[in-house]
Amino acid sequence: MAQLKAVSSSSSLNLPVHVAKRDLFLCSNNVSFAKKSALFQELGARKSEVQGDAVVSNRGNVLRVHCNKGIQVVASSDKVTEVNEATKTKGRRGKLNKVVLAYSGGLDTSVIVPWLRENYGCEVVCFTADVGQGVGELEGLEQKAKASGACQLVVKDLQEEFVRDFIFPCLRAGAIYERKYLLGTSMARPVIAKVRFELTFFALNPELNVVAPWREWDITGREDAIEYAKKHNVPVPVTKKSIYSRDRNLWHLSHEGDILEDPANEPKEDMYMMSTSPEAAPVKPEYVEIGIVAGLPVSVNGEKLSPASLLSCLNEIGGKHGIGRVDMVENRLVGMKSRGVYETPGGTILFTAARELESLTLDRETMQVKDSLALKYAELVYAGRWFDPLRESMDAFMEKITETTTGSVRLKLYKGSVSVVSRTSPKSLYREDISSFESGQIYDQADAAGFIRLYGLPMRVRAMLEKGI
Repeated sequence: MAQLKAVSSSSSLNLPVHVAKRDLFLCSNNVSFAKKSALFQELGARKSEVQGDAVVSNRGNVLRVHCNKGIQVVASSDKVTEVNEATKTKGRRGKLNKVVLAYSGGLDTSVIVPWLRENYGCEVVCFTADVGQGVGELEGLEQKAKASGACQLVVKDLQEEFVRDFIFPCLRAGAIYERKYLLGTSMARPVIAKVRFELTFFALNPELNVVAPWREWDITGREDAIEYAKKHNVPVPVTKKSIYSRDRNLWHLSHEGDILEDPANEPKEDMYMMSTSPEAAPVKPEYVEIGIVAGLPVSVNGEKLSPASLLSCLNEIGGKHGIGRVDMVENRLVGMKSRGVYETPGGTILFTAARELESLTLDRETMQVKDSLALKYAELVYAGRWFDPLRESMDAFMEKITETTTGSVRLKLYKGSVSVVSRTSPKSLYREDISSFESGQIYDQADAAGFIRLYGLPMRVRAMLEKGI
């Protein structure tokens, strides 16, 4: 979702930017930004620095910089490119001054740059958040942005924050959308945007009015976007022969479009980028041990790692063995069904380990309640409601009940499969002396007779009624 923020031509570039990832929005500044809203207090900018015109969101990544922290500008010069004649005049749809675009370098964001200049006569500054999309996607990004018509590119590394504050809470909650989807794109949206659709814009600043370019322009599909790019001499990374829509971050890689639009088509092997084909994976299995403290992973094979480093390590290990491929038809928030293929190697390993350790540390009732809430948790994250009080409240519950989920899980990786071979915990509720039925000191098998009679009483009463007893 592309997101831009228009600022006055004299405003500082040392501004935090909050943008989303998949859908495109333009928030017009019909309401004066002179008011000290919570959003602009967070931005840490003077009122004169935020007299802007718009905010736009897009399928790119945009950084979020905290107060009093500058933005790292990735450019050959600190000086912003001079505004050309096209940005001095009113566009077809109006006039904006300077716009900040959530930029990925993909088809959508590449086309949005000239479209904004053409339709709003504005200067475009591109921002990219590094959430682990890979060096390949960041290389040459400055050249792409400027070739599209942007005056500057800004990049911020948010990988540790992404994993620590967004991925790990979802992992702890056991949030999986519609039985398969591990929410890779959905979790990235809040960290790079603090917005998702109009809902999150309203949560951050209810005074904003929203206009969506996707609802305005005449570009109806990716082929139209390619034609628009050619017309404006914009370099794009796709062609009509290969028009997969991909979204990559440290957690996953998603694939949509092209032959995948027909659910009957099998994905082509050359489409995958994070994982080896299970058939081509090593013939010898690999064992990996995950250390977990209070529901959150902290180590791999005994080595303590930072959140981002830990996930990167497991992505490499899991990808080598073809772990984490998912092909599914999901229900979009707007009601339509969509087919997507996901690669989540490290995430699949972590979910398997976390759930297995809970089998030792959670009792039956707690596990059932947690699993039921996990469904709602996943639904809220998928819908972009990360900052919803309900999700935050459920997160507090998840944190509390997983306080004792500490221990280690050893897994066997082999040709696309993950199987648990051992699990241990100092907080385990499993007692061998009880489970073996040997001692009889705590559990006497004779106690079962009375329990079974009481538990089966409703069934006996119904049978007696049917037989007239």
